[in-house]
Amino acid sequence: MGDQRMTSLQRVLFTLGHQEPDRVPLFLLLTMHGARELGLTIKEYFSRAEFVAEGQVKMREKYSNDCLYSFFYAPVEVEAWGAEVIYRDDGPPNSGNPFISDPLTINRLKAPLVKQTPCLIKVIEAIRLMKKAVGNEAPIIGVVMSPFSLPVMQLGFEAYLELLYNQPELFKRLIAVNQQFCVDWANAQLEAGATAICYFDPVSSPTIIPRELYLKTGYQVARQTICKIKGPTATHLASGIALPIIDDLVETGTAAVGISAAEDLEKIKQVSRGKLSLIGNLSGLEMIHWSREEAEKAVKNAIAGAAAGGGFILSDNHGEIPYQVTDRVLLAISEAVRTYGNYPITLSVIDNG
Repeated sequence: MGDQRMTSLQRVLFTLGHQEPDRVPLFLLLTMHGARELGLTIKEYFSRAEFVAEGQVKMREKYSNDCLYSFFYAPVEVEAWGAEVIYRDDGPPNSGNPFISDPLTINRLKAPLVKQTPCLIKVIEAIRLMKKAVGNEAPIIGVVMSPFSLPVMQLGFEAYLELLYNQPELFKRLIAVNQQFCVDWANAQLEAGATAICYFDPVSSPTIIPRELYLKTGYQVARQTICKIKGPTATHLASGIALPIIDDLVETGTAAVGISAAEDLEKIKQVSRGKLSLIGNLSGLEMIHWSREEAEKAVKNAIAGAAAGGGFILSDNHGEIPYQVTDRVLLAISEAVRTYGNYPITLSVIDNG
């Protein structure tokens, strides 16, 4: 009954406005599962915009999902710069060797032109097709890697940390090029029909760097970048913790943050209430092994911990659900949200012991 009262978009807008909608919105951030729905390999699935759009529409119907997710795979952004993408049969495509082997080449680096780059054009076309299919019924979530986190794929993690700590001028130059690319890429997705942009920024998490360094780097980059994106953004730390930088994230202008499964939702809701919406925090890795009962318990705990008062979207904690998570578990999550996620919330957190 709750599903008939509001469209998915209305439900999400109420939530982001820190009001209580009819029920907790559900964002199953599924990428590769669309291949399974269409009987394709993962490589075949991502080869055409039509396949991805069709997969997203089918999965929304199947799981009563409250969004469509236009994310193909993380290395699509370095593929745009000419880097190799390595496909797997049972997991997300990965990037090959970093395309910046000599940091000095950063001085000559130019951002790809979004609307002239085939792999990016494919994503834009998928967004257009999703928008044509759902109109204003459901939000379409576009994705960018933050200019501060993208260098992990451009250089490799160790080489990037070396740049970050010891080569400030090259770091500044790389961030500037990446900012131009990020803003152009985000706005092209919004222009195509995306409702909001997920700003993936795992390196900014205190899991990766201390807050003091974040405030000098990733925080400044986010403030300079997010204000140029012509739509709402949600920052996702991709399993990294957020609690120590919640107030800093608010200052970047983002509307929501992805929450790690390692964090206490009740505690993080207390400090973010009315300031920042929360997206999370079901463990994608644990999800692989869940029974229906375990899925239900996890959903109930998350709703009990963070849903009261709005400002909470139930999702996984990483921003991409593993391919090994079964239909049985996904349907159990969906069913539990529709059973226990109706407002007003009356659940209490179940003892995890």
